[in-house]
Amino acid sequence: MSGVLSVFTAFGLSSAAGLNAYVPLLVVALLARFTDLIELNAPWDALESPWTIGVLAVLLLIEVVADKVPAVDTANDVIQTFVRPTAGAILFAASVGTAGKVDSVLAMICGLLLAGGVHATKATARPIITAATAGTMNPVVSSAEDVVSLIVSVLAVVVPIICMVLMVLVGIWFIRLWRRRRRPEREWG
Repeated sequence: MSGVLSVFTAFGLSSAAGLNAYVPLLVVALLARFTDLIELNAPWDALESPWTIGVLAVLLLIEVVADKVPAVDTANDVIQTFVRPTAGAILFAASVGTAGKVDSVLAMICGLLLAGGVHATKATARPIITAATAGTMNPVVSSAEDVVSLIVSVLAVVVPIICMVLMVLVGIWFIRLWRRRRRPEREWG
């Protein structure tokens, strides 16, 4: 069962990386270093290094500030187009690496696609929100994304089954919302 749970953890962490690359990386690094909740195999155990943790903390601080400012957040999303999928790939591979049954290249591709998909959705929605609110909601939306990334990261490690169920429910909700918007309005006549 631990192999299945590690895959659920990988899905949650990679998805969280699509919102904020550094939150799940820092969560994994801190939990691996200071608790028994995560054990990282080489080469992923480099995340536990104090230097890595320090760099991740600084990058998270920069990300949190940059993502709250209109126009800067758009530039940040362009930069993060490369960072977030990479973080997702690292997190997926590191999470399923403990199971030992999933090919590392396949794991990295899965993480890349998950984080990239979440990031693409976020990067598409944010300019619309910025334009609709003249940037006034950017800090609120960005803060919500950071909080969701943190919650999903922690749930993915502590209770991966609940995290996976929540992710499936959110996915179903998005699909239904998308289908409703694509459906032509009925003409009443």
